[in-house]
Amino acid sequence: MVKASDLFVTCLEEEGVEYVFGVPGEENLDFLDSLSRSTKIKLILTRHEQGAGFMAATYGRHTGKAGVCISTLGPGATNLVTAAAYAQLGGMPMMMLTGQKPIKSSKQGRFQILDVVAMMGPLTKFTHQLASADNIPSRVREAFRLAQEEKPGAVHIEFPEDIAHEQTDSAPFVRSNARRPVADEKSIAAATKRIEQAKSPLLVIGAGANRTMTSRMLTAFIEKTGIPFVTTQLGKGVVDELNPKFMGCAALSSGDFCHRAIAAADLIINVGHDVIEKPPFFMQPGGTEVIHISFRSAEVDPVYFPHYEVIGDIGNAIWQIKENILPQPRWDFSAMNKARAAEVAHTAAAIGDMRHPIYPQHLVHQIREAMPSDGIICLDNGVYKIWFARNYAARMSNTVLLDNALATMGAGLPSAMASAMVYPNRKVMAICGDGGFMMNSQEMETAVRLKLNITVLILNDNSYGMIRWKQANMGFKDWGLTYDNPDFVKYAESYGANGYRCENAADLPKLLKSCLDSPGVNLIEVPVDYSENDAILNKQIKDLSAAL
Repeated sequence: MVKASDLFVTCLEEEGVEYVFGVPGEENLDFLDSLSRSTKIKLILTRHEQGAGFMAATYGRHTGKAGVCISTLGPGATNLVTAAAYAQLGGMPMMMLTGQKPIKSSKQGRFQILDVVAMMGPLTKFTHQLASADNIPSRVREAFRLAQEEKPGAVHIEFPEDIAHEQTDSAPFVRSNARRPVADEKSIAAATKRIEQAKSPLLVIGAGANRTMTSRMLTAFIEKTGIPFVTTQLGKGVVDELNPKFMGCAALSSGDFCHRAIAAADLIINVGHDVIEKPPFFMQPGGTEVIHISFRSAEVDPVYFPHYEVIGDIGNAIWQIKENILPQPRWDFSAMNKARAAEVAHTAAAIGDMRHPIYPQHLVHQIREAMPSDGIICLDNGVYKIWFARNYAARMSNTVLLDNALATMGAGLPSAMASAMVYPNRKVMAICGDGGFMMNSQEMETAVRLKLNITVLILNDNSYGMIRWKQANMGFKDWGLTYDNPDFVKYAESYGANGYRCENAADLPKLLKSCLDSPGVNLIEVPVDYSENDAILNKQIKDLSAAL
């Protein structure tokens, strides 16, 4: 016989869990005691449950294995809600473990008690309250199975303290050796034939393509066929964006250079599309035909109703099409190439602008120059995310971590921390607005305590800049969105980190290099001015019209 909490930890070990992120409470103490004796799992004590959830989700995104986070009942569990939605919408495998008062007897009435299982229902793929220690192995195995299978997402188990203390003779389940189903030959043949018949086919690479092996297969497909590609924000880096067939990232909703490339296609090969992202294009009856290649059949909505579907493992499907397809000499990509050339010229004209506060395109260029090809940037949510999505060339999968699903603030710093833990030998940078940074800035202490090597870039405009920009565009007066900030250099130093302030654009390259090459947690405050967003985008429209 073993204690239930010991069995639970053994089950986590069987699943290959390396870390448990979180803030335990008294209802977790049996589990915490059991975890203290594990030689395979390390507790990562954070300063807020939301930070723990973001770290667990990012671990899941990088590894494909469910990241695990823990909280107590009540307020601890409610603090995980945003992270649950972040993982669920973003397709990141994560398991949340929350405590609960005893369920077989109660000595505290309804103190702190919420129906956490019901609360997690709309936010997860699976949520369950353990009512018997004997069921722990099956429930843990089922939770991990669901978290990690397509589409990955969040799962939740509630572990009441009286159940955690029970004795049981149950044993962990061994993980099954499962393979994803592959697409059937007829759908492969139909897709291949339709691509060969097209005049100007185009690949659109979305969130679901960001999986193991898919990158290699897509690269080989593009090399054989010469078919150009664009990406969604969550598809960045699946194929090296320095590839000459790259036509841009759909960072804006419409009207960008890459949308001209999409409009020039008479067939869209949509790989890994997820309707949770802002659509990179809008389908219309009688418009461009679409081939949907994904793990799951298409979720149909008014702007997405594909004509062909290839359902199964994406990497295998692309490989099958690549093996069968015959590149056609009549394919014409001249209009797409012209749109891309116009974008490259437009960007090149802007990156040398040395104004201060720093110009967004210059900032993106300098960070791309400073980061190695396998370096990881983790963005919070703000207007700067658009500039990085558009102008930062991602060289590898999961090297540009941004959120185009829930689009939450506060995830940049925790995401960088988890990235540095998964890849300790790679350069990692958190890029945060001042507003998003302050939502989880307390995790600076966690990063210093864990001796992580990360650079934290804070883009400071003393406001919620994205909403302020939209407020102006909608004709409202500038009101209600500005605030004061701490001295970020002293703030970093108070945690034991190194703090720097960029005083002019010419200093930025040296600061970036110094921080990326120095161990520990290094923070750089960069003043930015988003007031010219409209001027930049209006110039883009003029450049686009002139070029095309």
